[in-house]
Amino acid sequence: MTTFDGLPAHVLLVHALVVLVPLTSVLVVICALWAAARRRLVWPTVILAVVVVALTPLTIDAGEWLYAEVGSTPAIDEHVELGRTTLYYVIPLLVVALLLLLWHWREQRGATVGRAVVSVVIVLAVVAGVAASVQVYRVGESGSRAVWGGITST
Repeated sequence: MTTFDGLPAHVLLVHALVVLVPLTSVLVVICALWAAARRRLVWPTVILAVVVVALTPLTIDAGEWLYAEVGSTPAIDEHVELGRTTLYYVIPLLVVALLLLLWHWREQRGATVGRAVVSVVIVLAVVAGVAASVQVYRVGESGSRAVWGGITST
Protein backbone atom coordinates (compact mmCIF):
# COMPACT_ATOMS: atom_id res chain seq x y z
CA MET A 1 0.00 0.00 0.00
CA THR A 2 1.51 3.31 -1.05
CA THR A 3 -1.44 5.62 -0.37
CA PHE A 4 -4.39 5.61 1.99
CA ASP A 5 -7.36 7.79 1.12
CA GLY A 6 -5.11 9.88 -1.10
CA LEU A 7 -2.37 10.40 1.49
CA PRO A 8 1.02 8.74 1.20
CA ALA A 9 1.02 5.77 3.60
CA HIS A 10 4.43 6.84 4.87
CA VAL A 11 2.93 9.98 6.42
CA LEU A 12 0.40 7.94 8.39
CA LEU A 13 2.77 5.16 9.41
CA VAL A 14 5.43 7.60 10.57
CA HIS A 15 3.00 9.15 13.02
CA ALA A 16 2.28 5.73 14.48
CA LEU A 17 5.99 5.13 15.05
CA VAL A 18 6.52 8.60 16.50
CA VAL A 19 4.01 7.69 19.21
CA LEU A 20 4.68 3.97 19.65
CA VAL A 21 8.49 3.93 19.80
CA PRO A 22 8.79 6.36 22.74
CA LEU A 23 5.82 4.68 24.46
CA THR A 24 7.45 1.27 24.07
CA SER A 25 10.76 2.70 25.26
CA VAL A 26 9.19 4.12 28.41
CA LEU A 27 7.39 0.84 29.12
CA VAL A 28 10.59 -1.16 28.64
CA VAL A 29 12.45 1.04 31.12
CA ILE A 30 9.57 1.04 33.64
CA CYS A 31 9.29 -2.76 33.44
CA ALA A 32 13.01 -3.11 33.98
CA LEU A 33 13.05 -0.84 37.02
CA TRP A 34 9.77 -1.65 38.76
CA ALA A 35 8.67 -5.21 39.56
CA ALA A 36 4.97 -4.32 40.04
CA ALA A 37 4.88 -2.64 36.64
CA ARG A 38 6.67 -5.61 35.07
CA ARG A 39 4.03 -7.98 36.43
CA ARG A 40 1.22 -5.89 34.91
CA LEU A 41 2.80 -4.39 31.81
CA VAL A 42 5.29 -6.90 30.44
CA TRP A 43 2.82 -8.44 27.97
CA PRO A 44 1.57 -5.11 26.55
CA THR A 45 5.21 -4.03 26.33
CA VAL A 46 6.18 -7.12 24.32
CA ILE A 47 3.16 -6.71 22.06
CA LEU A 48 3.99 -3.04 21.43
CA ALA A 49 7.61 -3.94 20.70
CA VAL A 50 6.46 -6.52 18.13
CA VAL A 51 4.11 -3.96 16.55
CA VAL A 52 6.92 -1.38 16.38
CA VAL A 53 9.30 -3.86 14.74
CA ALA A 54 6.59 -4.87 12.26
CA LEU A 55 5.61 -1.28 11.41
CA THR A 56 9.17 -0.07 10.90
CA PRO A 57 9.91 -1.91 7.62
CA LEU A 58 6.42 -1.01 6.35
CA THR A 59 7.14 2.64 7.10
CA ILE A 60 10.54 2.44 5.44
CA ASP A 61 9.07 0.78 2.33
CA ALA A 62 6.33 3.41 2.13
CA GLY A 63 9.03 6.06 2.53
CA GLU A 64 11.06 4.54 -0.30
CA TRP A 65 7.99 4.75 -2.55
CA LEU A 66 7.45 8.38 -1.55
CA TYR A 67 11.14 9.12 -2.12
CA ALA A 68 10.85 7.76 -5.66
CA GLU A 69 7.79 9.98 -6.21
CA VAL A 70 9.17 13.28 -4.88
CA GLY A 71 12.80 12.94 -5.89
CA SER A 72 16.05 13.71 -4.21
CA THR A 73 17.19 16.78 -2.31
CA PRO A 74 19.98 16.92 0.27
CA ALA A 75 17.43 17.21 3.09
CA ILE A 76 15.34 14.30 1.82
CA ASP A 77 18.47 12.20 1.25
CA GLU A 78 19.52 12.77 4.87
CA HIS A 79 16.05 11.78 6.08
CA VAL A 80 16.04 8.63 3.95
CA GLU A 81 19.46 7.54 5.20
CA LEU A 82 18.48 8.05 8.83
CA GLY A 83 15.15 6.31 8.29
CA ARG A 84 16.78 3.26 6.75
CA THR A 85 18.68 2.62 10.01
CA THR A 86 15.64 2.76 12.31
CA LEU A 87 15.15 -1.00 12.35
CA TYR A 88 18.54 -1.33 14.04
CA TYR A 89 17.19 0.76 16.91
CA VAL A 90 13.78 -0.87 17.39
CA ILE A 91 14.94 -4.50 17.28
CA PRO A 92 16.89 -4.05 20.53
CA LEU A 93 13.67 -2.80 22.14
CA LEU A 94 12.01 -6.08 21.21
CA VAL A 95 15.00 -8.09 22.46
CA VAL A 96 14.93 -6.30 25.83
CA ALA A 97 11.14 -6.71 26.05
CA LEU A 98 11.62 -10.44 25.52
CA LEU A 99 14.33 -10.50 28.20
CA LEU A 100 11.88 -8.79 30.54
CA LEU A 101 9.28 -11.43 29.70
CA LEU A 102 11.81 -14.16 30.50
CA TRP A 103 12.62 -12.40 33.78
CA HIS A 104 8.88 -12.22 34.56
CA TRP A 105 8.39 -15.93 33.82
CA ARG A 106 11.28 -16.86 36.10
CA GLU A 107 9.83 -14.75 38.90
CA GLN A 108 6.37 -16.31 38.40
CA ARG A 109 7.94 -19.74 38.84
CA GLY A 110 9.70 -18.70 42.04
CA ALA A 111 13.17 -18.62 40.50
CA THR A 112 15.50 -15.78 41.31
CA VAL A 113 17.38 -13.69 38.83
CA GLY A 114 20.93 -12.80 39.79
CA ARG A 115 21.91 -9.21 40.53
CA ALA A 116 24.36 -9.15 37.66
CA VAL A 117 21.68 -10.26 35.18
CA VAL A 118 19.21 -7.73 36.60
CA SER A 119 21.81 -4.97 36.27
CA VAL A 120 22.57 -5.90 32.67
CA VAL A 121 18.89 -6.01 31.73
CA ILE A 122 18.28 -2.61 33.34
CA VAL A 123 21.23 -1.06 31.50
CA LEU A 124 20.11 -2.64 28.21
CA ALA A 125 16.56 -1.36 28.75
CA VAL A 126 17.70 2.20 29.38
CA VAL A 127 20.19 2.20 26.49
CA ALA A 128 17.74 0.60 24.02
CA GLY A 129 14.90 2.90 25.09
CA VAL A 130 16.93 6.08 24.88
CA ALA A 131 18.59 5.09 21.59
CA ALA A 132 15.32 4.16 19.89
CA SER A 133 13.58 7.33 21.07
CA VAL A 134 16.48 9.55 20.03
CA GLN A 135 16.62 7.86 16.63
CA VAL A 136 12.91 8.37 16.02
CA TYR A 137 13.34 12.01 16.99
CA ARG A 138 16.32 12.39 14.61
CA VAL A 139 14.48 10.77 11.72
CA GLY A 140 11.31 12.74 12.36
CA GLU A 141 13.17 16.02 12.74
CA SER A 142 15.08 15.47 9.49
CA GLY A 143 11.83 14.56 7.75
CA SER A 144 10.07 17.66 8.99
CA ARG A 145 13.02 19.79 7.85
CA ALA A 146 12.90 18.10 4.45
CA VAL A 147 9.19 18.85 4.10
CA TRP A 148 8.84 22.16 5.93
CA GLY A 149 12.40 23.54 5.89
CA GLY A 150 11.72 25.99 3.05
CA ILE A 151 8.74 27.54 4.82
CA THR A 152 9.45 30.58 6.97
CA SER A 153 7.04 32.14 9.41
CA THR A 154 6.18 35.81 9.14
